[in-house]
Amino acid sequence: MAVQQHETARRGGRAVIGRVTNRAALIFLLPFGTLFVVFFVLPIGYAVNESLYKLKRSGLGFGTPERVFSGLANYAAVFRDDTFLTGVRRLLLFGIVQVPIMLGLALVLALLLDGHAARFTRFFRLVYFLPYAVPGVIAAIVWSFLYTPEISPFGLDLLDGGVVLWSIGNIVTWTWTGFNMLVIYSALRAIPRELCEAAAMDGASAWRIAWSIKIPMVRPSLILTGVFSIIGTLQLFNEPTVLSGVTTTVSKSYTPLMWSLQVALDNNDYALGSAIAIVLALLAGALSFLFLRLSAWLTRRGVM
Repeated sequence: MAVQQHETARRGGRAVIGRVTNRAALIFLLPFGTLFVVFFVLPIGYAVNESLYKLKRSGLGFGTPERVFSGLANYAAVFRDDTFLTGVRRLLLFGIVQVPIMLGLALVLALLLDGHAARFTRFFRLVYFLPYAVPGVIAAIVWSFLYTPEISPFGLDLLDGGVVLWSIGNIVTWTWTGFNMLVIYSALRAIPRELCEAAAMDGASAWRIAWSIKIPMVRPSLILTGVFSIIGTLQLFNEPTVLSGVTTTVSKSYTPLMWSLQVALDNNDYALGSAIAIVLALLAGALSFLFLRLSAWLTRRGVM
């Protein structure tokens, strides 16, 4: 009887502790959850709802427009829009070239900082990260001065239509390499030092240790930064928007996000602008999913 009472009391104590823990977790999650719903979930829901309607004008168009349900008509218009399709193709080309270069540089810098011969690692971590701390618009403005042919120290026209996309890529790489480097470097610091020391005692060179031990063990961080980079590529906005003010080779509809803003504000078609944004978000999700599946397949094959 005493044993049963003790067991009942213990279970009751666990239940109380569990309720207190759950309540504490909810309290800590409440600020984030509130901001997440207000600034993320509700805007997405509003955009989806807005994309299903359109303004219909009657007569000569002087009367008050009527908001009518249009179903998927706005989405069909998006896929028929050559401006949108051209912008998506431009971003896909941009991502195929720029993302591997940026992540490759981030990996190399992280490996150099993690090396046994590295000195002043705190200083160099700060130096590599500083470009990310500069607001994107400010960075783009500074680079736009460096790209302007009349005052550029490079002696080249880096705003020409044939190279301006890669000039934008240079700004993005300069800004985000340090951020990705810190993510990868944090993963490198979590690798047990004993593994690298044992490999070194067996005669493995620093290159061999990096290739066979460090890079495979930071694979999740590389995949994470890859997903972030894919999403960021499709959201490219700040850099081309700033450059559009200093050169005619970058139009106001250079990227899909810029085109969405122009359609919504300049053309006063918020429904079509919302549809463009939703399609772009779905495309980012689809590409991220394909990247994750490809990474998993390469891992099973032993390539990654």
